[in-house]
Amino acid sequence: MRSTAPSLLARLGAAAIRISAAAAVAATLTGCMLFARPPRTLDYSRTRSSEAGIYRGTIEPAGDSIPQGKLHSWTLHLEDAAGAPVAGAQIAVDGGMPQHGHGLPTKPQVKRLAEGGDYLVEGMKFNMGGWWVVKFRVGAAAGNDSLVFNLKL
Repeated sequence: MRSTAPSLLARLGAAAIRISAAAAVAATLTGCMLFARPPRTLDYSRTRSSEAGIYRGTIEPAGDSIPQGKLHSWTLHLEDAAGAPVAGAQIAVDGGMPQHGHGLPTKPQVKRLAEGGDYLVEGMKFNMGGWWVVKFRVGAAAGNDSLVFNLKL
């Protein structure tokens, strides 16, 4: 009877080498992303049109600066394409650091303030400096669309 132990060990060794090589490549690519600069053409303005042009939004952090490592709130002012305030919108917040491959460290919630298209965004936090992206998914009478803001902290 032939022993299969040497061939099994050889296959396991080859699999371990392939896995290690794949991990090394992934770590190298991730490490390169950490040192890459954000695209030069990024727009850091606090007023943006939505991706399909249905809405226009303006973010206003409390105190007009965006702190690092602290929970804070924003006001999102939302208008339709004609400039009329959007009332009663359903808004979800997402985002993260594209270069680091992680999302926001918190789960911000949006609450409607008074009429006039203003919405309170509570629970914003950015735990480090760098390029951040914050995305608002908006659903209202005019349709569904997304606003994307780039931040440099």
